Amino acid sequence: MSELKERTLSLEEQQELIEKYDPEAGMRKLNGIMGWIVFFGLLAFSLFQVYTAIDKPLMAQLQRSIHLGFALALIFLLFPARKKNLKKGKVAWYDIVLSILGVVVGSYWPIMMEDLVMRVGNLTPMDYYVGLAAIVLVLEATRRTVGLPITIIAGLFMIYALYGPYMPGFLAHRGLTLDRLVQTMFFTTEGILGTPLGVSSTFIFVFLLFGAFLVRTGVGEYFNDLSVAIAGKRIGGPAKVAIFSSALQGTISGSSVANVVTSGAFTIPMMKRLGYQKDFAGAVEAAASTGGQLMPPIMGAAAFLMVEFIGGGITYWDIAKAAAIPAVLYFAGIWIMTHFEAKRLGLRGLTDEEMPSLKEVLKKLYLLIPILAIIILLMSDMSVMRAALWSILITVVVSEIRKESRIGIRGFIDALVDGARTALSVAAATACAGIIVGVVTKTGLGLKMATGLITFAGTLVSGADAKLILTLIFTMIASLILGMGSPTTANYVITSTIAAPAIILMGVPDLSAHLFVFYFGIIADITPPVALAAFAAAGVSGGEPIRTGVISAKLAIAAFIIPYVFVLSPEMLLIDTTIPEIIWVVFTSFTGMIAIGAGMIGYWFRKLFWYERAAGIIAGLLLIYPESISDMVGLGLFATLLVLQIVIKNKDTHTEQSVKGSL
Repeated sequence: MSELKERTLSLEEQQELIEKYDPEAGMRKLNGIMGWIVFFGLLAFSLFQVYTAIDKPLMAQLQRSIHLGFALALIFLLFPARKKNLKKGKVAWYDIVLSILGVVVGSYWPIMMEDLVMRVGNLTPMDYYVGLAAIVLVLEATRRTVGLPITIIAGLFMIYALYGPYMPGFLAHRGLTLDRLVQTMFFTTEGILGTPLGVSSTFIFVFLLFGAFLVRTGVGEYFNDLSVAIAGKRIGGPAKVAIFSSALQGTISGSSVANVVTSGAFTIPMMKRLGYQKDFAGAVEAAASTGGQLMPPIMGAAAFLMVEFIGGGITYWDIAKAAAIPAVLYFAGIWIMTHFEAKRLGLRGLTDEEMPSLKEVLKKLYLLIPILAIIILLMSDMSVMRAALWSILITVVVSEIRKESRIGIRGFIDALVDGARTALSVAAATACAGIIVGVVTKTGLGLKMATGLITFAGTLVSGADAKLILTLIFTMIASLILGMGSPTTANYVITSTIAAPAIILMGVPDLSAHLFVFYFGIIADITPPVALAAFAAAGVSGGEPIRTGVISAKLAIAAFIIPYVFVLSPEMLLIDTTIPEIIWVVFTSFTGMIAIGAGMIGYWFRKLFWYERAAGIIAGLLLIYPESISDMVGLGLFATLLVLQIVIKNKDTHTEQSVKGSL
C-alpha cells in the first residue's frame, strides 16, 4: 500500500492549486500579533455561533448582523485585495480600516436596535451612511472571497432597481431611490440581512463546524482507505476508488475544487499508473468530486437555503431523502462509464500487495459513526442545528476511541477556528445573494422573468409538455452560465428566485423545481468553458484543462439527464409515490444509464459499432424518460443490443480459439 500513498503533489503544492482555482481558499498566512488577532477572532466567531445554537438564535436582525460583522472584519484581514499580495503575509493599512468598518456595520443593529425599531424605516443620515457602507463592504468582501461573477451580478441587480423606469418592455418598474434601496438592503430582512444570510448564520455554520471536527479525526484519509478496500480490486479499480472516495468526501467538503485536489492527489496518480490517460483520470476525479455536493446526508450549503426558500413545512431531511436516488444514479453513471473504459483499455484492478490491510481498515470503521449519527438524528425529526450540535459532540467522543484519531483540547480549538474560517466565504456569498433577493422582491423581477420565460417558450413551441421541456432547457442554460465561477449558494439563490418560479408556474412541484436549478448550479463546475473543478483536476494530472472538462461533462452525463427525469416524474424524488413505482423508476433509470454509458464510451462486452453506440444512447434515453411506452421500447432495444453483444462476443471468442487450435 505504500506505493499508493505516494503523492505527486506536496501539501504546499496542493494548497497552491486550490488557491489558484478556488477564490475561497486564497487566504493570507498571518503571523505575529495580526495572526493572533485573527485566530482569536475566528475562535470568538465560532463560540458565538455555538452559544446561540445551543441556547437559541437571537432576533433575526441581531443574529445576522453580528454574523455579518464577524465575517466582514475577518475577511478583510485574511483575504488580500489582489491575489499577488497573498504571499506577503502582511495586512495593508486600508484592509485594517475596512475590517474596523466591518465591525461598525456588524455592531450597528445591536447598539441601535431600540431606535431602529422605533423609527420603522425613517433613516437618519447615520443610518444611511452605515447602510451604504454595508453594501459596499459586502460587495468587496464577496469579490475577495468568491470572485467577480456574483459581485458583478449583484451590482447589475442594484442598477436595475435604481433605473427601473428606463428598462425595456416587461422589465420596466417604478424604480427605487438610493435611500429606499439602502433601507431595503440593510434595515429590513429582505436584503443583506435576508434569508440567505439567516441560513448561513444558523444551519450552515454548525454543519461546516461539524465537517471541521470530522476532518480532525482523520476521516478524510480513512475515506481513501475504505474506498480502496471496497473498490480497489475491481476492473479499473483506481477510478472506482476515486468515485467512491469523492462521494464520501462530499460529506465533509463543500468545495468541488478542494475535493478534487485533496482526493485527486491520491487517486489520479493511481489511475495514471494503471493505464488511464491523464485527461480521463482528471475527468473522473472532477466529475466524482463535484457530485459530492449532491450526495446526502450532508449536501452543499445551498440545500440548507432550499429548506427556507421552499417553506411549507419541508425539512432538510425531506430534501436529503428526495436527493438520494438522483445522487446514486449520478455516481452510478460515472461508475458505469469508467468500468466500460477500463474494459476497453484492458485495465486491471489493484494487486493484493497494493491493497490496504482489510483488518486495519475495519478497525477504523468507528470513524463513520458521526455520519451515521447525523442521519439517524435528522430522521428523528430533530432540528437541523440540534442534529449538527449533537453530531459534533459524538465526533469528539468517537475520536477518543483510538490515539491516532483523538482530537484533544488543541484539536478542539483548531476545529472551531477551521470551521469559522470555512464559513467566511459562505457568509459573504449569502449576504451578496441577499442583495439580489432584495431587488427581486422589491421589483417583482422573479414573476416578470418567470412569465417572460414561459411566454417566450410558448412562441417557439406548442403543447404543455413541449413548453415545459423548453422552459427547463432555458433554465438549465441560465443555471450553468450563472454557475461558471460562482459559488453554488449564490447560484442557487439567483436561479431559485428568477428561474425556478417559471417551472413552478407550469405545475411542477416546488421541490422538483428547486432541485433542478440546484443540480445545474453544481455541475457548472465541470461544464466547459469555465469548469473550475476540471481545471483543478488537470493541474493534478498534468492534462489539458478544456479536454479534461469535456470528458468530465461526458462522464457526468447523468447529471444533465436526471433533473429532467425528476421534474417529469416526481416519483424519483419520493413525491406522492409508492414503493413499486420507486423500484420501477430506479430500475429503468439504472438500465438506461448502462445503455448510455456503453454508447458514450463505445464498449460493452466488445467494441461497439457506431450504429450500436447510437442505439445504446437512444435506448438509454427512452428508459430514463418516465413514460410506459418509452420504457417498453427502451427495454426491447436494450435487450436486443445485449443479446447481440453476447452472441457476437461468443462468436469472436470461438473463432479466436479455433485459430489458436489450428496453429
